[in-house]
Amino acid sequence: MNPLDLARPEIRAMEPYSSARMEARGGSILLNANESPWPPFACNTTWNRYPEPQPSALAVRLAGLYGVGVDQLLIGRGSDEVIDLLVRAFCAAGHDAILISSPTFGMYAVCARVQDADIVDVPLRADFSLDVDAMLAAVTPAVKLVFVCAPNNPAGAGAPRAEILRLAEALAGKALLVVDEAYVEFVDPAGEFESVAGHIGNIPNLVMLRTLSKAWALAGLRIGTLLADARVVALLRKLMPPYPLAAPCVDVAMNALSDDGERVVRERIDTIRRERARVREALATLGCVREVLPSQANFLTVRFDDSGAAYAALLDAGVLVRDVRRYPMLEDALRITLGTPRENDRVLGLLRSLEVARNISSWAARAELPA
Repeated sequence: MNPLDLARPEIRAMEPYSSARMEARGGSILLNANESPWPPFACNTTWNRYPEPQPSALAVRLAGLYGVGVDQLLIGRGSDEVIDLLVRAFCAAGHDAILISSPTFGMYAVCARVQDADIVDVPLRADFSLDVDAMLAAVTPAVKLVFVCAPNNPAGAGAPRAEILRLAEALAGKALLVVDEAYVEFVDPAGEFESVAGHIGNIPNLVMLRTLSKAWALAGLRIGTLLADARVVALLRKLMPPYPLAAPCVDVAMNALSDDGERVVRERIDTIRRERARVREALATLGCVREVLPSQANFLTVRFDDSGAAYAALLDAGVLVRDVRRYPMLEDALRITLGTPRENDRVLGLLRSLEVARNISSWAARAELPA
């Protein structure tokens, strides 16, 4: 199948903006982009020049990291930008739709609403697993994009590769399957939840989102990557601004993606996995905790008897966690990112103190009851 058959015809036909950097490369005297001929004040760099639209060295490094061809990769300003590009390219306003499984990452729905695309919601099962059969039953001709967050945010559950591949195969010719793997580096190794990146190119309607914000510790740079059939990548480049990535961000990313940088990242991922197991076990022993949801990500979503009190106690101590009670199926939950071992110990200590205070309050109330 040609995945572009699902795209908006006017996007396929449009002529993209052609920047000066796209039209000509090389040369020693650059007079084609209306740039300043001088570098910035007190700065011995070439930041007076526009950066490459898709920095070649970064693209090659990311393609090698993810196991795809350079033409199967699009680098954007975080995953948010490429999600928006997908919705704009494949969903005609007031006509087409996306499919999500709530609770899930909120930007899929935000981008759809901005585009005036409908949202078909097939909730996750009670254990936060994908209901593939229900998803397929809900697909209509209007649905052009099906989003799967794997591991899920905000619940943390993984999605088995077999289920994702079954979904992609069943959607062939009907919709693109967009698998958001923002947290995939943290999944248990050699397990059923590992990346499906190896299938890019073999499954034309499979699209993946990856990011340097989480495991690679570059959230402040805003660098996300879309992996897809080369035809999808070429189509989305028509919609992307000509210079999406700032040169300083690219320089920092290349340093982080060095061999030494990758070694450190792998060590940190191992630490997060160990801390995930340790903190989950410790939280499960607390009387104020109702349930710790299984997680394949770098966070734990925790149900509390009184999540409001837990949130307030942590906030009063200067600890910020994410209140996810507005999400369906998580009305009693907080999402706690795994920090350093010392930070995690601080959270556990505060929650133990909250439990002690609650027990004392309960005892005092009982002691005042008439005989």
